[in-house]
Amino acid sequence: MKTKLIDAIQHAAAEAFKQGHLSSSRFPAIELQAPKTASHGDLATNFCMQMAAVQKMAPRKIAEIILAHLDDPERLITKTEIAGPGFINFFIRPEAWHAVLADIHHKDRRYGESNVGRGSKVQIEFVSANPTGPLHVGHGRGAAVGDSVARILSCCGYEVHKEYYINDSGRQINTLGRSVFMRYQELLGRTVAFPGDCYQGDYIYDIARGIMADKGDALLNQAEDEAVSYCARLAADIILGGIRDDLTAFGVTFDNWFSEQSLYDNNKVQETIEKFRQSGQIYEKDGALWFDTEKYGDEKNRVVVRSNGRTTYFASDIAYHQDKFDRGFETLIDVWGADHHGYIGRLKAAVEAAGHQRDDFKVILVQLVNLLRQGEPVAMSTRAGEFETLQDVVKEVGKDAARFIFLTRHYESPLDFDLELAKQKTNDNPVYYVQYVHARIASILRKAAENGSADVTWGDQAVDRLREDEEIQLIKTLARFPEIVAKSAREREPHRVTYYLMDLAAAFHSFYNKHRVLTDDAQLAQARLLLVMAIKRVIRNGLALLGVSAPDRM
Repeated sequence: MKTKLIDAIQHAAAEAFKQGHLSSSRFPAIELQAPKTASHGDLATNFCMQMAAVQKMAPRKIAEIILAHLDDPERLITKTEIAGPGFINFFIRPEAWHAVLADIHHKDRRYGESNVGRGSKVQIEFVSANPTGPLHVGHGRGAAVGDSVARILSCCGYEVHKEYYINDSGRQINTLGRSVFMRYQELLGRTVAFPGDCYQGDYIYDIARGIMADKGDALLNQAEDEAVSYCARLAADIILGGIRDDLTAFGVTFDNWFSEQSLYDNNKVQETIEKFRQSGQIYEKDGALWFDTEKYGDEKNRVVVRSNGRTTYFASDIAYHQDKFDRGFETLIDVWGADHHGYIGRLKAAVEAAGHQRDDFKVILVQLVNLLRQGEPVAMSTRAGEFETLQDVVKEVGKDAARFIFLTRHYESPLDFDLELAKQKTNDNPVYYVQYVHARIASILRKAAENGSADVTWGDQAVDRLREDEEIQLIKTLARFPEIVAKSAREREPHRVTYYLMDLAAAFHSFYNKHRVLTDDAQLAQARLLLVMAIKRVIRNGLALLGVSAPDRM
């Protein structure tokens, strides 16, 4: 509907210029929005107000000229009006919306797809938790956001590659190895002073017990560095295996698991540093190597190699992101925790210094999750190992509830996640509220089949019977879905799909509370079956973008 109206407005403006009624052919992009008040029509545009400066004419006068040249061969419009300083409000013939249902029925699972991305290659890296402990609920929110953004981009014509970056090098892995080795020594009867900066969760004891069962006391006879290194590698592999399993249970898979250590093993870090040294971007000062990130807008220059010869995390991050571009990706999207905000400037600087555009690298910052139980905070402590893991949450409330609730707010806003609410089978539980509509419609279709209406086929005549306000409102809501998905892709904001699905569920409930679907009027029943079938398909398509199932029974 919007496309047809935009084409008509563009044609009217071109004709008005051709006939000398407008002074310039420079027309801005036309946007149509649904007015907040129903009495203001179905769609409205501020196109004439945007043109006023160029045309050197009052917006209302421009609106009069546009409407005088507006052609409507399909008789979509019943009325137009000029409102306020120059808005044009369009009132659409109710029957004109029926074409939306035809579109949904013919496209089915493809309804909502577009070619906004035009095949652009996008790499999205998310979760990427250090393999030093199990995933917590914050990682879960990042996983839900990253995976849903990837699904939405794919739906909109982008070529998407999902990657997990394994931080398997450096100080934290060494700390993991020390933690396990000390617990291993304790289990063998040694008294060990366990430092506060080591990992103290029960999972460290579990790994140490496994090593003891396999190796006995053999590690005590090795040099400590060797023993710690062995414990670190083994523990990281075990924990990473658990992370993979937890993410799979959460409906998240990756196209690639990329090892940070491989950048050192393949000499990529040193080659990248040397390349920037030769171009003058990296320089030596006080025995250390510094990257001139300030030149590219960072607040200060950054160390890449310390005076003791050890590289910083920034050095491997520069090499890693350069490697991404070398693999042919045009846009890089990283999903980080909000506490990494200060890191964005230096990495954007490195991307720009390497010859790429700053906007080729985008960061999604995900805020914290406040885990609640019946409104009361659940105590969480990271190093002490007393946190609720993602695995615990998924086991308690299920994958669907966890993913949907993680996406009920913009990722830049903190999220309250109430475990008890997520288990309720009431309309207060947002995922139940949406999934119930899909299941309710599936039940209606089964009842129709029992009554001899199993073959619900498209028919223009039947659909013409859909004239009630609630029916038209439902179809208008269905019409918004492709636009919502495209905007979600452009803005990388999956919560828009979640909000939309809740709006669609509300519109269905408003209709269903007033009108029967299976009536004694066979043609009207057929029309309403086609309507609810379209709703069912759009809910299924929308939930799929969030990685949430669409059950037929609840």
